Amino acid sequence: MTFDDDDALAAHVQALLDATLPKARWTHAGHLAATAGLILLRPEIAPDTALPALIRRLNERHGVPNSDTRGYHETITLFFLAAIRHALARDDFTRPAHARVNALLAGPLAGGKAVMARHWSDAVLFSAEARRGWVPPDLKPIPYPIGG
Repeated sequence: MTFDDDDALAAHVQALLDATLPKARWTHAGHLAATAGLILLRPEIAPDTALPALIRRLNERHGVPNSDTRGYHETITLFFLAAIRHALARDDFTRPAHARVNALLAGPLAGGKAVMARHWSDAVLFSAEARRGWVPPDLKPIPYPIGG
């Protein structure tokens, strides 16, 4: 997934906001792009408070239950939100938003849950507690703060 311009990225973000993003685009890359695009293009929306409801609503629209085993995952969401903020803070802020998001999608965060495997054991990361709320890493601390 890449974006040709900021309008394409804005449409992706808007589709998350409207819960119309097609399931085929609601992949790990789609999550990263929507979150980064939200940060870059919609500064009036606080992702820390907005993302949980947006993700849950889109999951429901796609028939994915938000339960202790599927759907929304608080620890993963908060980790990637912090990781995206960290990456964007070190990126060239003079580049267009879509170029910054494309670079993010080509970088280490594209590895998905494998990126988290350095920090969390599967037993902890995939627990019901980690889905419901923030659970700190049990293997190795993360190098950036959680929370806006």
